[in-house]
Amino acid sequence: MTGARPTAASDPAIAQPGGSLRIVTLLTLLLCLAAAGTGCQKISKAFTKTPIPSLGNPLPYTVKMEFDPTLTKARLQYTNACNSPQELLVGDDLESTLLQAAHQTFKAVYFSTQSPPSGTNPDLTIRIGLLQSGLEIQTDGVYDRLPADLTLELGTVFRDSTGKLVSEKNFPIRRQEKLILEPTQHRCAYMNSESLIHDASVSLSIQFIKHARALLDPDGQYAVAAAPGGQPAAPDVPEVIPTPPPAPVQTQPGASGLSFKATVLDENSNAILEGGERVKVRVDLVNAGRTAARDVAVTLTGTPALLGQFPATTLPVGLLQPGESRSLEFVATIPPALPAQQAQLQVAVTDASGVGAPAPQSFTTSLRAGGAAGTAAAAGAAMLFPDVDQVPGSPAGFQHPQTHVLAIGIGSYRDPLVPARKFAAQDAELVAAYFKAIGGVPASNVRILQDRKALRPDIEEAILDWLPPRLTTDSVVIVYFAGQALVAPGGETFLLPYEGGTASTTRLYPLKDLQAALAKLKAQQVVLIFDGALLRLGKDANKAKAPQWDAGGGTLVRLIGTSGLQSGLEPDQLKHGLFTYYLLRGLKGDADANRDGEVTLGELATYVRQTVPATAKSQFKQDQRPSVFPALTQTSKAASVPLARTAARP
Repeated sequence: MTGARPTAASDPAIAQPGGSLRIVTLLTLLLCLAAAGTGCQKISKAFTKTPIPSLGNPLPYTVKMEFDPTLTKARLQYTNACNSPQELLVGDDLESTLLQAAHQTFKAVYFSTQSPPSGTNPDLTIRIGLLQSGLEIQTDGVYDRLPADLTLELGTVFRDSTGKLVSEKNFPIRRQEKLILEPTQHRCAYMNSESLIHDASVSLSIQFIKHARALLDPDGQYAVAAAPGGQPAAPDVPEVIPTPPPAPVQTQPGASGLSFKATVLDENSNAILEGGERVKVRVDLVNAGRTAARDVAVTLTGTPALLGQFPATTLPVGLLQPGESRSLEFVATIPPALPAQQAQLQVAVTDASGVGAPAPQSFTTSLRAGGAAGTAAAAGAAMLFPDVDQVPGSPAGFQHPQTHVLAIGIGSYRDPLVPARKFAAQDAELVAAYFKAIGGVPASNVRILQDRKALRPDIEEAILDWLPPRLTTDSVVIVYFAGQALVAPGGETFLLPYEGGTASTTRLYPLKDLQAALAKLKAQQVVLIFDGALLRLGKDANKAKAPQWDAGGGTLVRLIGTSGLQSGLEPDQLKHGLFTYYLLRGLKGDADANRDGEVTLGELATYVRQTVPATAKSQFKQDQRPSVFPALTQTSKAASVPLARTAARP
């Protein structure tokens, strides 16, 4: 910013509700002309989002703003819904929003990197830094919304023209909201992460404005707009400014500026409301106006057959302050025998004033019987679980002679006390067949170990003797294990071979030994895939830590069908492990997100992490979440490794 900005505090139009849009546009233009560059971009960007409410006329002070690098370079580390590490830029939004807040609060503002106008000295210097920040996202959210906990704390220092400390104040904020997954096939990114940061920036800016006004205008002379034809006299700037108690916020009269977004969510995310399924209508509200909205309420109307399933069709919100947001949900369970039909839903928001109410939002959806409702349910199940037992045909001319597959499936055990895995042996055989057919793997590069032929010496011989002499630096190794593992209290994990038992580790195969052997293989990429049950081992089994799947390094990537101490589902409807079922569907082409006819490791990992949890919850009322170690990013070399070839899709 090249100089101080004269304000429009004397313009009566600022106080007129009908002129707010014109004034915002004019103010944006004036600020941009004054900013002459980067500052203009920051300010104009801020006006396109949730606005900062006006808390009164600008105070008659010239202010120099200094932003500490802890704020301008702030980033938040988090993991997206596909288990990939990401960074969320915080500093730019914080800086631009606080800059806008300063322009709304003071007569003139300039950056610390610019010289003030000739003959002008700042009345105040305000330095702002970021004391702490954090973002936690729970991956066990409902449907497409994941609970997020954002923490930010600003530290501000006010000094007068002589450099004397006037005030030192911290502004903390904690926002707990739900992040919305992008409506794409991958469903990795969060659509509203930027708005979460911006809304937090606005809330922090309001705290900053309140403190500045309480500090510099304790009598509230500038807390309300000037009357036409007159303006309160500007007080002299005191040498030392006392810090009075915070003054109450006073807002200008005008329309409340309510806006909202409604979303219909069903459990399996197929946009069809099926019998036995829980349905939510989520409403996200924000008051972007200049006054508080009172007695706000949200009403749901629509087709009686669907509307009658909601216990409540009106939800009170109450008071919504300027800049405040709120989220609420209507929840219903669809009856199993509800007749198939088209249904309408409409969401409306009202407040006590009746002024500026947003337009209702409408939805059209389909109802379909579920559960034991007869042929419709059977057809729905067939559509939901297409057959994977038919091995796809091999694409002409597609070969991966450097890929090797070891498929291990153990469903029955020598020890009768060990519970069986009904479909493990056949799953190993089918996975091997898929890689031979559409993975281009020669039959000589595939080895299958099942049940009594999967003793610990058999597994070790395949890993230590059969694989190494066959590999080159261009090789890809895939080890699939369907069966069971035992987890000791300390988290050490053991695979259960055919001769193993649950009483001791004597005949078990330590996972660390397997992973160490795989990490030593001279191959371009090694992939370990596990589908099965995780049992506790030892006297202190109930205190067992999570299994140590992430031990070992090198080129090893692990696709694990469950997270923590879980037993992977084996539904009788599928006659496969749930994880393996979607693994096969993904290889067959469902994981081909970019429709180029090729399924990569990254695409397959993303696909199973999206489909398995949703189906486990919606169809089998259980929790199962696959894990990937290490997390695969879109740019990682491992993610681009091709696994299968299918026909390219339009």
